[in-house]
Amino acid sequence: MASKGIKDAVAIVGMGCTRFGERWESSTDDLLIEAVGEALDSAGVQRDDIDAWWLGTLGSGQSGLTLSRPLGIDYKPVTRVENYCATGSESFRNACYAVASGAYDRVVAVGVEKLKDSGFSGLLRADPPSDGTAAELSLTAPAAFSLLDPAYTAKYGVDPIAMREAMTHVAWKNHVNGARNPKAQFRKEVSRETIEGALKVAGRLGIFDCSGVSDGAAAAMIVRAEDAYDYTDRPIFVKALALASGPMRGGLDPAYDFTTFPEVVHSAADAYAQAGITDPRSQLSLAEVHDCFTPTEIVLMEDLGFADRGQAWKDVLAGEFDADGRLAVNVDGGLKSFGHPVGASGLRMLYEAFLQLRGDAGERQLGDPRLALTHNLGGRPGGCVSFVSVVGNERG
Repeated sequence: MASKGIKDAVAIVGMGCTRFGERWESSTDDLLIEAVGEALDSAGVQRDDIDAWWLGTLGSGQSGLTLSRPLGIDYKPVTRVENYCATGSESFRNACYAVASGAYDRVVAVGVEKLKDSGFSGLLRADPPSDGTAAELSLTAPAAFSLLDPAYTAKYGVDPIAMREAMTHVAWKNHVNGARNPKAQFRKEVSRETIEGALKVAGRLGIFDCSGVSDGAAAAMIVRAEDAYDYTDRPIFVKALALASGPMRGGLDPAYDFTTFPEVVHSAADAYAQAGITDPRSQLSLAEVHDCFTPTEIVLMEDLGFADRGQAWKDVLAGEFDADGRLAVNVDGGLKSFGHPVGASGLRMLYEAFLQLRGDAGERQLGDPRLALTHNLGGRPGGCVSFVSVVGNERG
């Protein structure tokens, strides 16, 4: 499967991202104004210069009015999108296509979620009415993702103790990275002993195996690639945008074994074809992936082609995805350090790619990065949507 793609047709010329966390002092409006303001300032433009807007939010507002009112962007087109945890990425994807189509010259994609005031715990959610028999509606997210751990160890004959150590390394690594990020929710390193000794949430998943609940917003300004240098001398070019929505039969299909996300495999293959990537392990400089739970990141390393099947746990323990490893994964701290304000996470990942590719990531800066991948998934094992983007700092 491959789409035609829009490689190098559009570019990101400005981005903004709020500090993520318990933002009790800030409203949804405040977060939107803060993220958009930073994005526009970095591109040197005013709100009135923007032709159209896309807003991604799961539940912090309805319709484009959620954005148009606080920003005072009267009578401009504002489109609100939602696609589970890929909502922020979906805002970005649609905004890029609008510019590539020629419909608009300058657009902004925004993602926001204000969860702490809502009482959302991350365990329960409001699903559409059903008769109660759907497997995907009878498990919390931690319970559903905890199934990856025993399924993986059984299929590949991995000692559960070694798998536990690999899961711990994912949490340890991402908190080490997050401690170096001033916009992360959790900015402290966490010892392996604390991670493994934490209270259990579901299966073998403890508190530090799960992403937190937080508030936040992020935004990106997108223009035609040929106009990019009118705004900045360091634009970031969009190489690929891929989205795959699964059939959601995993809960009923005896062949599905909870050791892969087929949607991720499909979206990655599409993105690599669009970007002309044949060996992601050597061609990518960094990746921001959806580490909603620690075993998820391990499985994603294989689904995204970063590790052989059944080998990712070894690569994780060997430090190959650490900031100084062969492929830095979640160098900004990931969902583990930022929490997961649903509508904002996808654009937060792109924000780190934007900083790294421009050499602006401070003490987290990697050496001479060229191509970055971001990945979001929404849903759960057996039925999800998956988004993959590839962006780079050179056109062509």
